[in-house]
Amino acid sequence: MKVPRTLWLIFGISSLILFVCASFRHWLFQSNALDLGWFDQSLYLISQGKPPIVSFSEDHILGDHAAFIFYPLALFYIIYPNVHWLFLVQAIALSCSIFPLYLLAKQANLKDNLALTIVGVYLLYPLIFNVNLFDFHSEVIALPTIFWAVLAARSKKFLQFVVAIILILSCKAVLSLTVAAMGVWLLLFENRKKYGFLALCLGVFWFIITTQLIIPQFSGDEVAAVGRYSFLGDSVIEIITNLILRPNIILSRIFTLANLEYIILLFIPIIWGLSPRYLTPLVAAIPPLTLNLLTDYQPQKDLVHQYSIAILPFLLLSVIATLSANKSLIFQPKYIILWSLIAFLALGKYGYFTSRYLEQFETVSAMREAVKLVPAEAKVLTSPQISPHLTHRTVIKLAIKDREPIDIEEFDYILLNTRYPGWENSQDTVNNLVKKLQKNSEFRQEFHKNYVILFGKK
Repeated sequence: MKVPRTLWLIFGISSLILFVCASFRHWLFQSNALDLGWFDQSLYLISQGKPPIVSFSEDHILGDHAAFIFYPLALFYIIYPNVHWLFLVQAIALSCSIFPLYLLAKQANLKDNLALTIVGVYLLYPLIFNVNLFDFHSEVIALPTIFWAVLAARSKKFLQFVVAIILILSCKAVLSLTVAAMGVWLLLFENRKKYGFLALCLGVFWFIITTQLIIPQFSGDEVAAVGRYSFLGDSVIEIITNLILRPNIILSRIFTLANLEYIILLFIPIIWGLSPRYLTPLVAAIPPLTLNLLTDYQPQKDLVHQYSIAILPFLLLSVIATLSANKSLIFQPKYIILWSLIAFLALGKYGYFTSRYLEQFETVSAMREAVKLVPAEAKVLTSPQISPHLTHRTVIKLAIKDREPIDIEEFDYILLNTRYPGWENSQDTVNNLVKKLQKNSEFRQEFHKNYVILFGKK
C-alpha cells in the first residue's frame, strides 16, 4: 500500500516546523540540563569512546532508564557532535508517525480524505508540539515504532513486528510495560496470538531484566521513578505486590480532581471520535495511564511532558476504529480538523515563544558570548539553562541549591547568570558563589555583561 505524495509534503513541513521551534528555544537558552544536557553529554561521551557517566549526578546513562537507543544515536555525534542532532531526530520521529498511521487508517477501510484527516488530528494533538519543545526524550522514537508494530501485526509481517518491538524496548525500560500490555491486546482483541504472545513475553522479560539487573547494576540503586510511588513501597517488587494485594490504596489515589483534569486534557482533543465499543486498543495504554494517575508528580498529568506519549497511539487507534464503524460524533473532515485546531490553539504551548521563553532575553547575547570563552574540556560549573550549551566535556556541574556545598576549587571555569539562575531555589546559591569567587585569589573575572559573569582559574 503506497502513501500519497501529499503525505511526504506534510512530513517535510511538520519536521521543519518542529526542528526550527526546538532549535529556536535552545537558542534562547530555554533548554535545560535535565533533560537535554543530560542526554547531550551522554551522546558526546559515547562518541568519544568514554563511559557515558553524566557529570550532573555521576550516573551512567543506562542506570537512568536502560535506554540502549543512545548508543546508535551516538553515531551522529561521531560524524559531528552537535545537540541539534537530537532536535532533528525528535522532529523526524514525531513527524514520521504519520506514515504508519495513514496506512492503519487505510487498512481500516477509511477513505483517503479521512485517512489524511487522521494524520491532521495526530499532528494537531497538543502533546506532539508541546513535547517537542521540552528538550529531548527517547520515548519520541518509540512513538512511530508503536504504530509500526501494530501495522506489522495486523499485516502479519512477523519480522517487522519483532524489529519494532526491540526498538521500542531500547528506548526506555518502562515501555516494556506498554509492550506487554500491547501483547495482551493483540492476544485477546486482535486475534494475533503469535504476535501478542511474543510482545507479552518480551515485555515482561525486559521489564524484569532492566529493573532488577541493568538499572541497579549501573546506578547502584532502584529505578529512579520508584520514589514517585513510595506509598506503594520502596522497590519495584514491593510496588507490584501492593498493586495486586491492596487495591483500596489504588482507588484512593486515582479518584482525584488532578486526575480528572488530566483525563479531560488527554481525551478532549479526540473525544468526538471515541465510542465505548471501540476502546479496546486502550488496553495497551493501561500501564502508562495507570502510572500517570497514581503519582502526585504533576508533569505526569499534562500534555506538556513526555509521559503520555505511549498512550497517544492507542487513543488514535480507537478513533480509527470508531470512524471505520461510522460511530463517530463528527464524521466530516473539515469539522474534525476544526475541532483539532481549536484543541491545539487552547492547549498548545506555542505562546511560550512570546512569553516564558523571552523572560531572560536581555541576557541571551551575554550568555552566548561567555559560552564561546570557555575552553573545550575545561571543568565547568554553570547555571542550568547554560549547561546544554557546554555539555561536550567530561565534567560540568550545576550551580543550584541541591548541589550545595559546592567546592569551587574543583572547576576551571564558573559561568553564572546572576539575574536568572535557572531554578527558583538557586538565586542565593548563585549570589553566594559570586561573592566567594570575588574573594578567591585563585580565580579571576574574565567576563561580565548583563548579569552574566565568567570566572576562570588563574
